[in-house]
Amino acid sequence: MIPVTTFKGKKVALFGLGGSGLATAEALVAGGAEVTAWDDNPDSVAKAAAAGIPTADLRHVDWRVFAAFVLSPGVPLTHPKPHWSVDLAHQAGVEIIGDVELFVRERRAHAPDCPFIAITGTNGKSTTTALIAHILKTSGRDTQLGGNIGTAVLTLEPPQTGRFYVVECSSYQIDLAPTLNATAGILLNLTPDHLDRHGTIQHYADIKERLVAGSGTAVIGVDDSFSSLIADRVERAGAKVVRISRRQVLADGIYAKGSALMRAQGGSSSLFTDLAGIQTLRGGHNAQNAAAAVAACLAVGVGEKDIVEGLRTFPGLRHRMQPVARKGEIVFVNDSKATNADAAAPALSSYDRIYWIAGGLPKEGGIASLAPFFPKIVKAYLIGEAAPAFAATLGEAVPYEISGTLERAVTHAAEDAARDRQGPAAVMLSPACASFDQYKNFEVRGDAFVGHVAALEGVTMLI
Repeated sequence: MIPVTTFKGKKVALFGLGGSGLATAEALVAGGAEVTAWDDNPDSVAKAAAAGIPTADLRHVDWRVFAAFVLSPGVPLTHPKPHWSVDLAHQAGVEIIGDVELFVRERRAHAPDCPFIAITGTNGKSTTTALIAHILKTSGRDTQLGGNIGTAVLTLEPPQTGRFYVVECSSYQIDLAPTLNATAGILLNLTPDHLDRHGTIQHYADIKERLVAGSGTAVIGVDDSFSSLIADRVERAGAKVVRISRRQVLADGIYAKGSALMRAQGGSSSLFTDLAGIQTLRGGHNAQNAAAAVAACLAVGVGEKDIVEGLRTFPGLRHRMQPVARKGEIVFVNDSKATNADAAAPALSSYDRIYWIAGGLPKEGGIASLAPFFPKIVKAYLIGEAAPAFAATLGEAVPYEISGTLERAVTHAAEDAARDRQGPAAVMLSPACASFDQYKNFEVRGDAFVGHVAALEGVTMLI
């Protein structure tokens, strides 16, 4: 835990007592703050009270006594309308912040020079975050990994000299971190997302820009117009900018040329490393993730040899294009995190002969947008509620069966792939659906896939 000492002896209001909210309340109390916490869910309030967190309905307290209001990132700050607690904070003139802001204040107070890499973007955040942490750890550095990737940032070890932090930041967290100042900040890309919470794509982009604008080195993907303009603005403001690209040759920065990562300086390029053969970094999207990781690690002083070794040994992110087993020329890929069509596209683009397991609780739009990848699919195995609709979309373009269950789909896909004599093949779970019709979450679904694969005869597990 990181005790929040910067509010020692001060009164702090807190709303939102889910996982990260409860961790934040505990960190504040541990640091000596006088916390008053609340949540709209009575069960969460009861859990916090049982953990020793002072609770009171924030609608019935004097807000003028609070030095700050800490809001959990899942609670609406601006759109579709501010939560009632936000309105009360505004009326009292109380600063509204989140857990990432508390972390950066603790870092500044206790170890301002400890390296801190912050990562954001619409797509690829988690893979890039995990990749950077892996590079740092394999190079022997004391590494703390947290944030939006699933570990609340204030549950990490406290800042100290020589300790490296790798923190994934959602737009919600950035919106609540006005003094975010990473050693290296990464903006991977921007496409419309979370507009129900930000109103417009421009507001969403403005929030993302804050992360790189306050960083010592700004690593920015320039393959979309919003991010490219942000790179130009941040550079004009005097910041050091390292541009990355998966689609274009750069005069300065890190870019992908096929599977090769090129490092450009002053218009001259040289090979940094080749990602060919690294199964966990297949595809153009992962080339961008790797380029960002290279740029950030160089910015915090990691040597080229250590970076290349970290890339080579990266085990992948669980449930995201994760090779989990092999049988001859067949690779079994767990991409359970692909809960909509856009999220499934990277995995489908990365293999040439795919036995595709898809379906679950359908999302709006179905799988029509994946039609360009249909020629790569040898056969589809459809499960869950989406199976009939997905079958209608596939039509005569892709052979399919309605398997119904994941276990049956894995068995049949493996049998069919074993008969394939046309080269390497992938049996891939990339559902393009939520899991909730059959599984608690995508993690449970992915673990079930791994279990069914492990039960097959003759497979060699990779995890």
